[in-house]
Amino acid sequence: METHIVISLILFLILTKSINSIAFDGSKSEGWDSTHKEPENHIASILSYGNGMKEEMEADEWEMVQKKGTQFVVNDQPFYVNGFNTYWLMVFAADESTRGKVTEVFKHASSVGMSVCRTWAFNDGQWRALQKSPSLYDEDVFKALDFVVSEAKKYKIRLILSLVNNWEAYGGKAQYVKWGNAAGFNFTSDDDFFSHPTLRAYYKAHVKTVLNRVNSFTNITYKEDPTIFAWELMNEPRCTSDSSGDTLQEWIKEMAFYVKSIDPKHLLEIGVEGFYGPSTPQRVQLNPNSYAQQVGTDFIRNHQVLGVDFASVHMYPDSWISQSIADSHLPFIKSWMESHIEDAEKYLEMPVIFAEFGVSAKDPGYNSSYRDNLINTVYKTILNSTKKGGSGAGSLVWQLFPDGTDYMDDGYAIILSKSPSTSSMISLQSTRLDLFNSLCSKRCHWGCKKKNVFQKVLYHDEL
Repeated sequence: METHIVISLILFLILTKSINSIAFDGSKSEGWDSTHKEPENHIASILSYGNGMKEEMEADEWEMVQKKGTQFVVNDQPFYVNGFNTYWLMVFAADESTRGKVTEVFKHASSVGMSVCRTWAFNDGQWRALQKSPSLYDEDVFKALDFVVSEAKKYKIRLILSLVNNWEAYGGKAQYVKWGNAAGFNFTSDDDFFSHPTLRAYYKAHVKTVLNRVNSFTNITYKEDPTIFAWELMNEPRCTSDSSGDTLQEWIKEMAFYVKSIDPKHLLEIGVEGFYGPSTPQRVQLNPNSYAQQVGTDFIRNHQVLGVDFASVHMYPDSWISQSIADSHLPFIKSWMESHIEDAEKYLEMPVIFAEFGVSAKDPGYNSSYRDNLINTVYKTILNSTKKGGSGAGSLVWQLFPDGTDYMDDGYAIILSKSPSTSSMISLQSTRLDLFNSLCSKRCHWGCKKKNVFQKVLYHDEL
């Protein structure tokens, strides 16, 4: 019997026993003594086996992630994602006194089985800027980004690299407009970033520079590096000056084509939040508020652009609906996810990643149990798609921090060492997705026809 099958069978037995004892929502099984520590030990054991399986299957080759229908694949094997955001990695890596925090983040994330990190490959005209002015780069900061990419590979974590910000943090489109005005133009709106040919040229030059960068640590060109999961055109693009969506749509078309002309190997996503727009009037009632329809994005239309490989969706009911924690937030999360998964399957025929989600500890009524419930709602919805081989390809929590970075906390930070229940939940989600990916592998000769196995192992408890 092949080694992979033996490992899978062992994991099957462990998971069956464990899931009998632990409900996925964190509740105790009947008769369970709350002082008993065995569940955490079970989860640690499961994760150990899961990580061992993943390392064995990846040890021979670190392949590029690709898209096959509505799924991500690596070596023709499904790749469902449990990941995280940590946007500041490059800036921390640029200073020797904080560089170790980059390694800590990856180490902690890897310990709970997370496989993808989304982070910034931009810092425009700000403190520790990567791009000090159009096409003028700080080599030390670029080497810091090189370090982030090389360090991610050491921990078997792939990166989604975002190329510019919609917001002013780290420069963003406002900085591009400032550069244009300094060059003699008279721009009056930050949205000129999307329409003016000079500002488009600035952005393209940045794209070209990053994609063609040769990593100073690995000597691998970024556009050839499988450590990079995907490129993201922009973090949360909005063009409020044109609510029809036409301006942003044309920008997406041009930039998606341009990225693919330089790098046809990597996957590409836009970075939008998932708001429905004028092209789908029957869907706009699903938006969290009426303003969402006026920001110039259009979920289905945007993702029908040639060159866009998968969809992105963000989820922040505490800022979109009401800052105070409310009973309505969790049902919104579930319906928001299910509608976008359905759209990705029926209309887009592509995977969808819920690339940002979280809740702020600064919200009125916040407590850690609510955060765990929110994360659990996201994870359950992903699993319900996973078991059908659906478009719900994974999620990236906002955001993972290491110890000693509390001063950077925007309210959403998760420090695993201080959040054991959250850490256990993340571990179990990672392991379930890893198991699904491995059982579906042709290399294991099991195939996806063994759906009864998935039901027993991954979904033994009612989710």
